[in-house]
Amino acid sequence: MMYDIIILGGGPAGVAAGVYAARKKLKTLLITQEFGGQSLVSDNIQNWIGTQSISGLDLAKNLEEHLRAQKRVAIKMPEKVLAVKEVGQEFLVTTNKDEYQTKAIIVCLGARRRKLEVPGEKKFDGKGVVYCSTCDGPLFSGKAVAVVGGGNAGLEAVQDLIPYAARIYLLTHGEALRGDTITIEAVKKSKKLKQIILDAETVEIIGEQFVTGLKYRDKKTSQEKIIDVQGVFVEIGAVPNSEIVKDLVDLNERAEIVIDHKTGTTSHPGIFAAGDVTDEKYKQNNISAGDGVKTALSAYNYLLKRK
Repeated sequence: MMYDIIILGGGPAGVAAGVYAARKKLKTLLITQEFGGQSLVSDNIQNWIGTQSISGLDLAKNLEEHLRAQKRVAIKMPEKVLAVKEVGQEFLVTTNKDEYQTKAIIVCLGARRRKLEVPGEKKFDGKGVVYCSTCDGPLFSGKAVAVVGGGNAGLEAVQDLIPYAARIYLLTHGEALRGDTITIEAVKKSKKLKQIILDAETVEIIGEQFVTGLKYRDKKTSQEKIIDVQGVFVEIGAVPNSEIVKDLVDLNERAEIVIDHKTGTTSHPGIFAAGDVTDEKYKQNNISAGDGVKTALSAYNYLLKRK
């Protein structure tokens, strides 16, 4: 069977693309391991527009139900995409279960947060350990928090947390902060920023039911110290899930798919991309959904021109 579009990924970008592809009456297949994207682990999402509060699980359920209501969209789940190959003007998508042919592809595979890989991180994921200050900052109102990461992501996380947190500790593995000078200066002016800890190697995240502290090692003295915090924001970067198309489309230095932000097109005709797998600056669910819509409409126009 030849599909008009195959969508890779079941987060907000992929589902939005699927809904709009169906509205254009395109024969569409969506392949995903699960619905929801990175927000699946969030206990309380407060910035999904139109919904004051929703859990990651409920958001994933809503996305899946909305997509399944589109009768023109076939869904393969759980299924993992292993490879994408160009065959003439079409593409062959290989998964762990089957192979599928399509005229166009929309890549919405998202990204995976770079982890600290220390004891306690996995245990307290969603229970004080978080990876998105914009998403979860308001949940830590009046609390002490630590931000791990001395680049722009870490500095911007501090800025996001200043209106909410009682005290903020900023830890970086290096000898100095690596972000933009203007951002560094702005952060340092805040009375909420209790301490900037340089040469800090995070050793363990401590807690009972929820996070109660962070243990780090001073790299210069090898001394271990504990700071009392109720939240740990890990901001050491993300890894885009772009590996399967790296030989087909242009990637930037961070392995993000480079797109035309007006259309969602990539460097390869017939391949579109949306969401956190791209070089979109703001990694947010609402933006990903909008970008997914954009790619579906662009793919529709691409297919019309092909005819």
